[in-house]
Amino acid sequence: MKTIKFGKKIKKIKNQIKSSFNKIFYFLKIKKNPDFFFKKITGVIHVGANEGQERDKYKKYSLSVVWVEPIPEVFEQLKRNINDYPNQKAFKYLLTDQDDQEVELKISNNNGLSSSILNLGLHKQIWPEVNYINSIKLKSSTLNTLINKENLNIKEYQALILDTQGSELLILKGASEILVNMKYIVTEAADFDSYVGCCKINDLSEFLQKYGFKETSRKKFAHNEKAGSYYDVIYAKK
Repeated sequence: MKTIKFGKKIKKIKNQIKSSFNKIFYFLKIKKNPDFFFKKITGVIHVGANEGQERDKYKKYSLSVVWVEPIPEVFEQLKRNINDYPNQKAFKYLLTDQDDQEVELKISNNNGLSSSILNLGLHKQIWPEVNYINSIKLKSSTLNTLINKENLNIKEYQALILDTQGSELLILKGASEILVNMKYIVTEAADFDSYVGCCKINDLSEFLQKYGFKETSRKKFAHNEKAGSYYDVIYAKK
């Protein structure tokens, strides 16, 4: 009897060591190449496209890409930028958790990169030079509606990439039908009120956990002692 119990303890210890080793190996792999998961998928949906700065990276991995960008002038430049990328297509939508709502999109002075439906909060503590210079009113849509309306085959896309300046949780709430097909969610997120009423990392983690996602990587890329930190975060399906 004692031999059996001892054997079970040894097996448990071995499993714990194996689990710890796998976690360390996974962390080192992400640190060396944070884009490692692109080799495991066939396509991405990138919301908050701006001018498609990542188009060459996606081409490198032979990915099909859906870009989503709401600012008309930026969208036109995006279309020109991906004109020679046959596996990449762009759509002009403002995504939230509701369809057909009039929403004010505030346009930032850094070529739209910090534009948001939310007012600036502690964002200025990190980037004091950024401010809003204009605003436009647009009809909102959910990602579920976009996929259906544009007749996109959701099975071609296994990663959702979000860069929408604080409204990421709203977009996820409007993407409930497609989250089941996603293997990875990649997003920028802060741990402070960068925008007024914005979602934070804990909000995203709590929501995505319901759909079977777990945070696997968090890389800090900006920090201010009076505000907090900004991160690139990767969530993977458990």
